[in-house]
Order: sequence, then structure tokens, then C-alpha cells
Amino acid sequence: MMKFIDLFAGTGGIRLAFEQACNELCINYECVYSSEINKDSCLSYEINFGVNPHSDITKVTEFPDFDFLLAGFPCQPFSYGGNQQGFADTRGTLFFDIERILLQKRPLYFLLENVEGLMTHDHGRTFETILNRLRKLNYSVEYRLLNSSNHGVPQNRVRVYILGAFKQAVRLTINSNKGASDTHKFKRHKEWYQMSLFDDKEAQFLTVRDILEDSPNPKYSCSEDFIEKLRKVIGNNFNELHGYRLIDYRGGKSLHSWQLGLKGECTSQEINFMNLLIENRRKKKFGKNQDGKKLTKDQILTFYHDENFEEVTRSLIKKGYLGCHEGKYDPVSGNMSFEIFKFLDPDGISITLTASDSNRLGIVQNNIPRRITPRECARLQGYPDSYKLLDNDDAVYKQMGNGVSVPVVKAVLKDFIKHNIID
Repeated sequence: MMKFIDLFAGTGGIRLAFEQACNELCINYECVYSSEINKDSCLSYEINFGVNPHSDITKVTEFPDFDFLLAGFPCQPFSYGGNQQGFADTRGTLFFDIERILLQKRPLYFLLENVEGLMTHDHGRTFETILNRLRKLNYSVEYRLLNSSNHGVPQNRVRVYILGAFKQAVRLTINSNKGASDTHKFKRHKEWYQMSLFDDKEAQFLTVRDILEDSPNPKYSCSEDFIEKLRKVIGNNFNELHGYRLIDYRGGKSLHSWQLGLKGECTSQEINFMNLLIENRRKKKFGKNQDGKKLTKDQILTFYHDENFEEVTRSLIKKGYLGCHEGKYDPVSGNMSFEIFKFLDPDGISITLTASDSNRLGIVQNNIPRRITPRECARLQGYPDSYKLLDNDDAVYKQMGNGVSVPVVKAVLKDFIKHNIID
């Protein structure tokens, strides 16, 4: 019997992956303790696993015996203290609680999951501190950096998976692979990715189209007003929106608020001015800011050649599309004013889900622009349809944005269990 605990459990994605892996490998298991502080996540956990894990792990001191520790711990920055003793260099972070429990209970194995940025925080010293602290507890440690899109999940989501074994070397056959960084690269090399990038040979190759509901609730459709604004720019074929961002500080395959008239209709000259400003303000000759810098009138006139500069800028400032401070102009940017900030390409992969804006990811299906549904959000994380969702859309969107990609975790755990526990 493999006894495990599930820390920072969220909605139970890591537990679900662990149980799936054990079932496929014919290993008996039992979850003997779980912990999560978010009450909505605890409700999701309870309706799916029959236990409410609500607790503050920083205040829990007693635990049952267990063999395997699972933790998708939040990454809280902490100082690197190479010369400090004991736990001084991790105190005040949630990793400290993992370290504390490992020291207290000495389980045989662990799996930790975190964002890719953990590896580069503080020039890599934070990550090295974590690995060193784990090794000082007599755990052999290996880690892999994996993209969900390589494991049958149509989402660009790169995460680091840290695996450890007590007083024995960790063996893994799965290899790190960051995959395609966006759907354009994914589509360009689709066949190659399908044949070459899967470490999990059992994974099914999926795109966004594969996770769409057949008959989504009409409440997820965009408003009539927003659809009409889109129609003025795109026309009646809304499939043209595939892959488009709705954003006010980037060009490329983007739609902007001034094109849609979100703050008031713009003339063709005003739209042309704003488009040229967006296109040119990122050029290196104006500065190195990735999203562009504020430009003076003289700088703008190097690429805007109409003689109506004062009239156009005055109108755009009044409508709220353009800002001017100390003689420098820049867009009044932001994407929170759009019902949708990104229309996914059904033949590609999704951008990374986040807790803050998963509810504003869009798709065009049957020529109808709409938001993706909570169930589709769960499918983008590889949750099976048997997983019950709360009757609270906002909570589900946030949970899935914060969650793990279940098939990726399962692939990592199966590989680990095969080569370190069964062998």
C-alpha cells in the first residue's frame, strides 16, 4: 500500500494524476492527509475526493506516516543564504514547510511542482538553495522541465517537476523538453512534434479543437454589442479571429480598442495614427522597452506624415485612446476592457492558463465568438469529464488557471514509479 499526502492540494490535480498512475501500474494507494487553504478549492476537492482538506499547513505539526509526499507548492521568493545553518535560508517561505515535514517524517519519495520561473529566480540561486536543502536531508534529487503540449494537453504550459528518493539514486527516462513556445511554432512543426517530442508514448495528440464542447451554454457567447464591434473590423466570417489577441500595446495579429470603437468611434485617420504609433514605438531607435516607449511629436512625425497631427491627437486624447504627459505620447493601454483578450486557434494550442484571465479566453465555434467554458478550461488542464466542477464559474476559472496539467504529472509519476519503486 502506497500511502501519500497531498500538500497545497488545490483542486486535487496532482492527487488525481498520482491515483491514475498507480491504477495503471496496479499499485494500491491511500491518501492519508491533504491540505489546502483556499475554501473554494477545498469544496472542489471535497466533491471529488470525499474529504475537505481545509487547513493552514504552516500551523500543522502532526502528520500520519506516509511514503510519498506530493506538493504543488506556491513559489514565494526568499533570500539565498549559502552560509547559513539549519532552515534559516528558507524560513518564511512555503517550501520551508515541505522541508520541515520531510525532516520530521522521512518519507521515501516526493514530487514537487512549480513554475519555470523558480529555476531562474535570483539568478538561479533560489532553485539551487531548494535542491541543496533537499539533498542535505539525504534525498537524491532529479528535476525535469516539461511543456504540457508535449503530453496530450493542448496548452503551452512549462513547469518544473522535482522528484526525490530517500537514500537511493533517482532514475528517470523522461527528458526535459520545453516544446513550442506558442501555437504558431506548434503548427509549423506539428508533425515533428507529434512524432518526436512525446516522452509519454501513451499520450494522445490534441489541439484546442479536441477539447471544445459540442453544445456550449449560450451564456458564454460574446455580447451582441461586442460581436457587432468585431463584425465592423473582421466582417461576417468570425473564423478570421482565430489566434487574434485583443490588446492595445502590441501590433501583429491583434485587434485594438480604437479599431473596435470601445471608447467611441474613430475615424480612419485616427485608427491609422494609433496603428502607426503601436507599430513604430517598439523600434530600437526609440528605446529598448519591449512594449515601446512614449514618443515626442517630432519622433512621431518621422513615421506619421499627415498634416493633421494636432487635430488627430487632440481627438484621441479626448476619447481616451491616447495619453500625453510632458509632451510625450503613448496609448492608454490595457486589455481588461475587452470581453475576450485572446481568441484561441482551434488547430493549435492554448496560451498558458492563469487565474486572472482564463475567464476571458475566447474561441470561435460555428462562426460564433464566445468565451471558453469552465469545462473546456478543465479539459485544457487534462482533467477528465468525470471530474466534478463547482457551480461557480469564476471559482473554476481561477482554480484551473492555478492548477496542474494532470496528464503531465501522471507521465512524470509513472516514469518515476516504474524505475524507482517497481524495479
